[in-house]
Amino acid sequence: MKVVMSTKVDPASVNIVEKLVENFGFRETDGFFDGNPIYAKGDTMILTTNGEMIYYDKLDNTIESQLGFRPEIIAFASRHSSKQKLPALTTHVTGNWGKAMYGGKDESLAIAEPRAMKLALLRMSELNDLGWTVCYEATHHGPSELNVPSFFIEIGSSEEEWVNERAGEIIAETIVHVLENYEKARFPVAIGIGGGHYVPKQTKRALETELAFSHMAPKYAHPLSREMLLKAIERTSGNVDAIYVDWKGSKGETRQLARKLAEELGLEFIRD
Repeated sequence: MKVVMSTKVDPASVNIVEKLVENFGFRETDGFFDGNPIYAKGDTMILTTNGEMIYYDKLDNTIESQLGFRPEIIAFASRHSSKQKLPALTTHVTGNWGKAMYGGKDESLAIAEPRAMKLALLRMSELNDLGWTVCYEATHHGPSELNVPSFFIEIGSSEEEWVNERAGEIIAETIVHVLENYEKARFPVAIGIGGGHYVPKQTKRALETELAFSHMAPKYAHPLSREMLLKAIERTSGNVDAIYVDWKGSKGETRQLARKLAEELGLEFIRD
């Protein structure tokens, strides 16, 4: 089973779930998760919790204990917040390169599913008739303690956008498309190093080439340790083929570490 994870305390999450139920054939079942009704269609369930999803470490274990199965993948339907209130549709994997400020554990990364995130980026871009920004975000926030692949897909970045019905429709359609197609998708995969939080160069590469990105470490998270770079590779579903560096958007010691590690591991080194 595949899981779409939502929460009652997030208006964007509620918006997306409403569109999944209205437009994509999800029906209420007689089951409950965290006290909330479960919706299902085929091999996909919509589960709802009562608190902020970024703090839901070990969600996969809780699903197994409450429902008796371990999900193949979890798509977190969520809001994105920013001080700039940039209208945006975003996707990213979770984890903390350093201290855990917003959920998860210190220096802990969830399992990335690069195929799912790339398909999400492509479909959001294709459907985007709002004129909003469509982008990856760097790896950040929790939950980090998950042992099945997961990704966040978000409406940003203020109250006005979170309840925008068209944005909810776009994300709902994107989720359905991703969960139906990610397993058979084939892309070369890179760990992304450098750039700002919205990793514009990685986003552009993913939209314009075959490259898909796994964990992405922005400049504000540098310097990175060798251990964390190795962990990013290990915590990727499937093979990693390359290490990509936004050269100007990286600190010197981190980009040199990335180059050296790529050589040691026999990975392609991509300098942009």
